[in-house]
Amino acid sequence: MSTAAGPPAGSPVAVVGAGPVGLTAALVLARAGVPVTVLESRPELSAASRASTFHPATLDLLDELGVAEPLHRAGREVARIQWRDLDGQVHAELDYRLLAGRTGHPYRLHVEQSRLTPLLLAALEATGRAEVRFAAAVTGVRQDADGVRLTTAFGPDSAGERQESRHAWVIAADGSHSTVREAAGLPSTAREYPHFALRVVTRTPLDRLVPDLAPLSYVRDARQSYSVLGMPDHWRLIFRVPATDSRERAVEPAAVRDRLAAALPGVGARVEVADAHTYRLAAFVLPRYRAGRLLFAGDAAHLTSTAGGMNMNCGLHDAVAVGRALAALLSGRAGEADLDAAVEERRTVAETSVIPRSEARTAGLDGGDALRRALDGIRRTAADPGAATDYLVKASLLDCAPLPLPGSAVRQAVR
Repeated sequence: MSTAAGPPAGSPVAVVGAGPVGLTAALVLARAGVPVTVLESRPELSAASRASTFHPATLDLLDELGVAEPLHRAGREVARIQWRDLDGQVHAELDYRLLAGRTGHPYRLHVEQSRLTPLLLAALEATGRAEVRFAAAVTGVRQDADGVRLTTAFGPDSAGERQESRHAWVIAADGSHSTVREAAGLPSTAREYPHFALRVVTRTPLDRLVPDLAPLSYVRDARQSYSVLGMPDHWRLIFRVPATDSRERAVEPAAVRDRLAAALPGVGARVEVADAHTYRLAAFVLPRYRAGRLLFAGDAAHLTSTAGGMNMNCGLHDAVAVGRALAALLSGRAGEADLDAAVEERRTVAETSVIPRSEARTAGLDGGDALRRALDGIRRTAADPGAATDYLVKASLLDCAPLPLPGSAVRQAVR
């Protein structure tokens, strides 16, 4: 099904995947005057509960695309990061206001990624340069020096009509199990972490049960460590569980209740569990983000630990950088060397900044000396405004994200 009148199949660029990364890349291209086709295997936009953190650098870029303000209205603004223990002692806090002057959005926003995708889709439709097709699964990829031929199966379960389309370039934003990546014969082996994540969702207002609980809190205690995220209409508690434990057992109601009793002493029994589920934790970076006329972004190109909420943000930054570089190439303002430099920079960011920073967020989870060192370190950081600002800059990816374009309202506000 096409959601918007636009160019016929065969537009210069096809984007595979209508998640946040794919729609962002398509919107950047369409706003630059490039006709684009988006192919999504699902019958509609995903409503799955997945990423939920938008960092200041990402909000700056989304502002440039015109969707940051409505996303903000749907979300919860987070002004501080808190470290605390099970007894209620707050070890340290960092205030996002330290980033004022470096970003148009000196805060973190908690909101489901499923609230962003409809905004991106509406903005994309409004350009008049896009065709978005759902229930359109790419089943074949062939390329030569001049372009890429995609075979797409339409309809539920890819059981409908098959069509071929030819495009000068294809951006693969089709997730960690990327069909395009597999068709290109590129490696996809992820490094599994020795833990999986257990996410417990509750609509009980935890900040009413736990005095001074911030909507972004890291509970670090030798008895139990976990992370807490306050969303607009619910709270999430994220635990790291050894991979040797049973994932099925971890989500059993009795096991969840026992874990909450330990995590929230004295009040855990008052927390109503709306959902509990697990997900794997792994790291992966594609050795190169370009294979001929194929470009990779988001989970098709990299995975990180969810700690710090960096992976989706990194993917959105990929989308902006790749979209801009490809638009410049197609307009004749840049060459393929510039495109190569842009995608290599994004790969380097994932490998040398995003993954190490995400992994560093789990320091001290196993208790002992590592916990003491981690808490001592964050106390020293919080006591030093310069160190605290540097921490927030890196946690927000402000030092390695694409800059807002010259002339944009955000660029003018922070430069």
